[in-house]
Amino acid sequence: MAIAIRHDPHSHAHEESVPGTVNLTAKEGEETHYGQALYPVPSADPNDPLQWTKFKKHMIMFCACAFSFLGISALLGPAVYVGLWSVQFNVDPNTAAGLVNYPNLIFGFGSVILVPLYKRYGRRPVMLLSLLAYIGGIIGASQSTTYGGLLGWRIVHAFGSGVCEALPVQLVNDVFFLHERGKKLGWYTVALCLGATGPMFCGFMLAAGYSWNLFFYVELAFGGALFILCFLFVEESLYFRGPVAPSGGSPSGSNLEVVTSSATTTDGNEKQQRPAASEPPDDSTLPARKSWKQQLKIFPDKFDYTCDFWTMPLRAFTHLLVPSTFWVISTYGIYIGLCGFSFNFVFPIKIVQPPYNWPETNSGLSAIATFIGFGLALPLLPASDVLAAKLTRRNGGIREAEMRLGVLIPAALIAPAGQVLFGIAAAKDLHWICYFIAIAITQWAGYFYFTLTLAYAVDSYNANLSEMLIIMNLGKQAISFGFSGELLNWILKHGYVTIVVAAFVPILVVNNMTVVVFMLWGKKIRTMMANSWLARFHGKSLVQGDGH
Repeated sequence: MAIAIRHDPHSHAHEESVPGTVNLTAKEGEETHYGQALYPVPSADPNDPLQWTKFKKHMIMFCACAFSFLGISALLGPAVYVGLWSVQFNVDPNTAAGLVNYPNLIFGFGSVILVPLYKRYGRRPVMLLSLLAYIGGIIGASQSTTYGGLLGWRIVHAFGSGVCEALPVQLVNDVFFLHERGKKLGWYTVALCLGATGPMFCGFMLAAGYSWNLFFYVELAFGGALFILCFLFVEESLYFRGPVAPSGGSPSGSNLEVVTSSATTTDGNEKQQRPAASEPPDDSTLPARKSWKQQLKIFPDKFDYTCDFWTMPLRAFTHLLVPSTFWVISTYGIYIGLCGFSFNFVFPIKIVQPPYNWPETNSGLSAIATFIGFGLALPLLPASDVLAAKLTRRNGGIREAEMRLGVLIPAALIAPAGQVLFGIAAAKDLHWICYFIAIAITQWAGYFYFTLTLAYAVDSYNANLSEMLIIMNLGKQAISFGFSGELLNWILKHGYVTIVVAAFVPILVVNNMTVVVFMLWGKKIRTMMANSWLARFHGKSLVQGDGH
């Protein structure tokens, strides 16, 4: 009796000599999506994460996205309490803001330790361990009665949840194909960005007459439920896939011909065909799919000892020299540090003063605008994958990493417009609806930059993804911390127009318009990097299947 597999292991897709240029031409009868062959090429092993069921993959993605949402909401939500904490702990507002700023910095540093851990010892144990650290920090924060105690426990839960920005990207890389990654990374960034609506929930709780402690109790409840879900459904995705032969299939014989019959399905409105194998192998040629009990093992069957745990964080800093990686860092740092913190710090202060005179309990309602902005972006999740697929077909089946970047052009112009409107509204005391419009359109544009700069960096450079994620998370948190640390003092000293419009907007424009540089000269940059000493240095730590 032959064994059916989910995806055809005979894809002829392969990466060309320049990382980020992938030949997705399919031969007759091969499985295709959006007219493209499968890449990476899956093995026939039913335990290969690329062969897992949609339910399994989507449950893993749900858990990763939920962790991102909880981690960010716990980090940023208490921004609403800055004024309240200033009074309760008898500190100035800028010092009270440190209860948000310092955990934000530690949030990035967590990757320095946690990413090498999951690289060597597996995604599953580190995800569960991180969730426990997050839960423990939340419990401590909920019971804190001093500034120092609250800051300490906030740092603990921020450190634990810091991996939630790296792990989902790794999981997308582990279990999804190239043609799916834009949409799946979009799910992650939506969850990440919606975490910024945390201040809204804090504001609702204040408006209902509850203390700030309740917010941490709620986070604790959801964190505990998520831990149970992760234990039950997040299977280890660390998988040692053999190198793929140029003609498709594995030279080691792991990619076996195991398709039982001709089948036709649809995905992305494209036809997929799986031809019948002439001589299906005997069942004994494949390992059995792990039982549910085996999938619950905390640690993987095999550790990745090729990972040099101690030098990995040091090598990560060399990725700052990779243009696409640095663009991700600057994008996240600017959108979080300049845009996000401007909204979270300025709006609560302005809206409780004349002419608005809102009660302090409603000062977090600006998060509704964030929710609307990201909500309007949701229908466009597949846009970059669809655009890239269309351009790939026009290009004879050759996909370039830059093909998804055209989606960023409208966002490049809309985000600065939103920031300008926000600064002028604050300076001129315009109607409160102006703040909401400004925040919504900036966050709408920010979603695309969060998603596509990240996808582009992963696609365009053949690197150890884990190393890249360390410096991405550390760098963007450091930049956002640098901008936000004195943000309130800058604004109070120099004014809203001077800081928010005249200083912040030009920085945002320069970063956004970098998309034009990559669209025009991205392949030349990739070619130059591929032939550089840096690529050779990074190639020494590259593990098959870990890049892209």
